[in-house]
Amino acid sequence: MAREFSFRGKTFEDLKKMSIDEIARLLPSRERRTLKRGMTEEQKKFLEKTRKNPDKFHKTHLRAMIILPEMVGKKLGVYRGGAAQGDKSNKWFTLEVKPEMVGFRLGDFAIPVKRVQHSSPGIGASKSTKHSSMRTT
Repeated sequence: MAREFSFRGKTFEDLKKMSIDEIARLLPSRERRTLKRGMTEEQKKFLEKTRKNPDKFHKTHLRAMIILPEMVGKKLGVYRGGAAQGDKSNKWFTLEVKPEMVGFRLGDFAIPVKRVQHSSPGIGASKSTKHSSMRTT
């Protein structure tokens, strides 16, 4: 038996019927403050694009945008960089929005920092290589 999703005592259908101000009252203070101050022009444009073409894959740089109930079920490409690290293939993180993600920010799911993998230290990197010969014969 699968449990039905609820957010602060509200079902997902109730959340979809609510306005942004009513949803903001259910969120933690930081997200509530962000929504009360209003969306930026870029966020409004992005929301309109997702409303017009809900089945299309939408890419965005808006990592700070709060996930709203109307975004659930859509596939989004969230920018997470990659060109600076030399990895051009993973610039966009594919995110399928689920009901449990409501109230979080898009950037919370697209981590830009990759694990650092160090190789062996080079010559001169430690005290032990101080007296070794640099020339190989």
